[in-house]
Amino acid sequence: MHKHWFLIWKNLRRNARRSILTILSNSISVFLLGSLFSVYGWLYNTEVGAESALRLLTRHKVSVTQVLPYPYRARIAAIDGVDSLVAMNWFAGFYIDRQAENMFPHFAVEPDELFDVFPEYDVPPEQLKAFKRDRQGMTIGKSVADRLGLELGRRITLQGIFSDFDPELNIRAIFEGPDDFNSFFHIKYLEEGLGPERGSDVSLFVIRLRSIEDASSVSQAVDEMFRNTPAPTKTEAEAAFAQAFVKQIGNVKLFLLSIGTAIVFTMLMVSANTIAMSVRERTREIGVLKTLGFPSTSVLALVLGEATLISVLGGVVGVALTLGVTMVIAGAMAQFVPGFTLPIWGVLPCFAIVLAVGLTSSAVPAAVAARKPIVDALRHTG
Repeated sequence: MHKHWFLIWKNLRRNARRSILTILSNSISVFLLGSLFSVYGWLYNTEVGAESALRLLTRHKVSVTQVLPYPYRARIAAIDGVDSLVAMNWFAGFYIDRQAENMFPHFAVEPDELFDVFPEYDVPPEQLKAFKRDRQGMTIGKSVADRLGLELGRRITLQGIFSDFDPELNIRAIFEGPDDFNSFFHIKYLEEGLGPERGSDVSLFVIRLRSIEDASSVSQAVDEMFRNTPAPTKTEAEAAFAQAFVKQIGNVKLFLLSIGTAIVFTMLMVSANTIAMSVRERTREIGVLKTLGFPSTSVLALVLGEATLISVLGGVVGVALTLGVTMVIAGAMAQFVPGFTLPIWGVLPCFAIVLAVGLTSSAVPAAVAARKPIVDALRHTG
């Protein structure tokens, strides 16, 4: 076995440029596959925490861009199984400028109920009191504060994108916890700025359940209550609500599968061409090996081993490149792609695919070389 690997390594170095280019080609392909797995994991495999499982989100049935009347709130709160409830409005605006490094989500909420519905957010009691008391108060996540250098007492202005209202806000609290890249301010302040005609409607209601067993009954009760109204609702789990945005893009899974298939096919063609050229160049040498007593199985192992080594080296470089790039993206754009990385379950398929491609592409050249008669091999002139 040691002799076989020595010969395999010598064969790779025989045409170092071609071997390196093939390894680089495989590594780029693995990097692209790993990126697809990263995107898939970020979109579809986000872990649902215990608190998230207790939350339902009620939005307009037609689209999340449609609004709901604020009076729905009291009727939803009266449903059996609802523990707490907060009305929430997404505010389309930006801080300083529209550069990605200065962007973070802004939501207008009811301050008294916010941290009851999101108990996983940790905020100092004195800061929470200050946030509730100040009508222009704002609370931001720690990741936002650290990234933008914002601190308590700082006064900032959000510039509205779809409205002429530019909220002037005082940072009264900084919270920590999962998804602490958000910010919240008083919904009444937004209503005053937009006017009663536009400010009295809300984007969604976030419901916290008493028990996970109440999820089905509460969601059905809410939607049935407003089924025949001008603004029907759709109530779903927090995770399902997030997936609704993905579905609006289209059939993302089919799109990712199509790209992945094209990448694998390209890898197969490149590897097959490389191995075929390598075997053709060494036909006479294979004949000499057989003359010296090497069985056909050894010749087969040499060719397959060369393809396997090229695949493994390409896979290692590709996976390392994917991990590095996704870490950089996740660090630079945490507010947009939180948790974006190559998942553990995506590493093994990357290696499995590249190995399968290497073995499949070398199967035919290896079989031909192993079965070629010694006389024909020695007569081969390249």
